[in-house]
Amino acid sequence: MPDKVAEFRALHVPGDPLILVNIWDAGSAKAVAAAGAKAIATGSFGVAGAQGRSDGEDFPIEDVFENLARILAVTDLPVTIDMEAGYGADAAMVGVSVGRAKAAGAAGINMEDRLPGQSELLPADEAAARYRAASDTGIFVNARCDTFRGADPAKDGAALVAATLERARAYADAGADSLFVPFLLDPTCIGAICDASPLPVNILRGKGGPTHQELAALGVARISHGHQPWAAAMAWLSGQAQQVLGGAEPDY
Repeated sequence: MPDKVAEFRALHVPGDPLILVNIWDAGSAKAVAAAGAKAIATGSFGVAGAQGRSDGEDFPIEDVFENLARILAVTDLPVTIDMEAGYGADAAMVGVSVGRAKAAGAAGINMEDRLPGQSELLPADEAAARYRAASDTGIFVNARCDTFRGADPAKDGAALVAATLERARAYADAGADSLFVPFLLDPTCIGAICDASPLPVNILRGKGGPTHQELAALGVARISHGHQPWAAAMAWLSGQAQQVLGGAEPDY
């Protein structure tokens, strides 16, 4: 059996980033794989939205694994799934949930350092304990760090970078494999984090932010697209439905 975790880990190269066009089900996984993807990644927002659910672990864990099984059945690429805050009230339960993902065949997971519905980040030591439990399963752990969520890099960039790097060191010590810093478009902050992080850095691509090429030059090792592919697909579908129901011919 190929070691999908090792295969996935090897794709994280600073300066030559793994590009992930996040999917939500088996059909979207097949479409992205056919386009030449090196790995498949779900995004929790799109996965939940595709089932009429809300983000924030509103999508039941049994459905998470059913969705994973369907995705794994249609691709031989490494698959990483967004497990939000780890589907566990404490570190031990996180370990159980993430262990199920590893046993099912996932190569990696995303996991946040704040709980569903909460704005405040978990204390760094508590978040690190949860990442340790996830890492101990042997899966690739992409540790999401929400220090920039709702923050102003233009005003507080240096302090936010310092706080991010402090957590990056704690998460690395806990066994995390990469650091995901979403909600960050400022190239100066991205570069500073990439230069000093003990973990390869994952950035969420955003409109108005650096291009893929610019992110690579800053030292980014992984670029995610998050909920944006799902949102774009739904916007296209809604627009086509409006045309058809309004009496016009569709574009398809």
